[in-house]
Amino acid sequence: MNFQKIIVPIAGVAVVALAYRSFGWPGVAAAAGGLMMWLLLHFTRMMQVLKRAANRPIGYTDSAVMLNAKLKPGMTLLHVVAMTRSLGALQSEKDAQPEVFRWTDGGQSHVTCTFTSGKLTHHVLVRPDMADSPPATGELPPAP
Repeated sequence: MNFQKIIVPIAGVAVVALAYRSFGWPGVAAAAGGLMMWLLLHFTRMMQVLKRAANRPIGYTDSAVMLNAKLKPGMTLLHVVAMTRSLGALQSEKDAQPEVFRWTDGGQSHVTCTFTSGKLTHHVLVRPDMADSPPATGELPPAP
């Protein structure tokens, strides 16, 4: 069970109740104003992240290797979207848990992330095998 969905509203009500007990109605107004500011800050951040992601192709990242290095279990989907500035390409069925998203870079390397209840639980980096692909004309193969 996700206790954060229960604890945050209870904490908000407790802050308003303590403000009323300590300062009366002016305390309630101050506490409610503070809670509203906190909600608006989170809403503004979410809208900014989604606005940046709307201008990029779905499932694209600049570097899958760098994304893989920055990912840590427990990160939220919003945080990963903010890092990639792109919505992930959905790999699982819609509205099914766990959700699986994929971000691919220009070199066809991709990171597949598994989210359970909006939190990152597992991620895998897959890089294409460079030995099978011939080098482009005029270029030397990479040094060992």
